[in-house]
Amino acid sequence: MKNNIRVERAIKRITQQQLAEAIGVSRQTINAIEAGKYAPSAVLALKMSSVFGKPVNEFFELEDSDWKE
Repeated sequence: MKNNIRVERAIKRITQQQLAEAIGVSRQTINAIEAGKYAPSAVLALKMSSVFGKPVNEFFELEDSDWKE
């Protein structure tokens, strides 16, 4: 899954730490999500949606490989 969380943070001018605190996770979790090493739960994605004021599909995108088993 691709994401542009880093871009959205830059638009909002917030750090990884500030985003982490806003949604109740560690900064390392935000780093892992941005790096594509961790796919967030629906709850975390929806919390980010609230922080960014945008629908989830505007900052997360499925890749072809996500459809394969």
